[in-house]
Amino acid sequence: MVQGPRRAADPQCDPGSPVRTCVGCKTRAVIGELLRVVAVDGRLVVDERRRLPGRGAWLHPGPGCLAKAERRRAFPRALKAQGVLDAAGLHHHPALTALTARTAETGTGTYPEPTGIKEAGRPVMSQP
Repeated sequence: MVQGPRRAADPQCDPGSPVRTCVGCKTRAVIGELLRVVAVDGRLVVDERRRLPGRGAWLHPGPGCLAKAERRRAFPRALKAQGVLDAAGLHHHPALTALTARTAETGTGTYPEPTGIKEAGRPVMSQP
């Protein structure tokens, strides 16, 4: 199979840095940009040192990705856990609350909403 050249913005360009998929927005990113979340006794905990045992789910440190992951019920699926997992610990995590406070102050976060969408939800045409 012939592949084209890789772009510089592609996270897979550097073979030394592992790449994971965010369970909220489903985009791939280098693990340094993501938080690892594990299930401990039926509740979700951020694994800051990335050393807790068991399966981990990866999440961007933004309230948007957390909300999407909860709405899709992605954590039980990604962690292969039975039943409901308590996500209250994630809502009070410093990485997520600091970003939420910064978003409220400035009106923007580190992960802006995509542009090019009209109010009706249709894409904006760039050419006549």
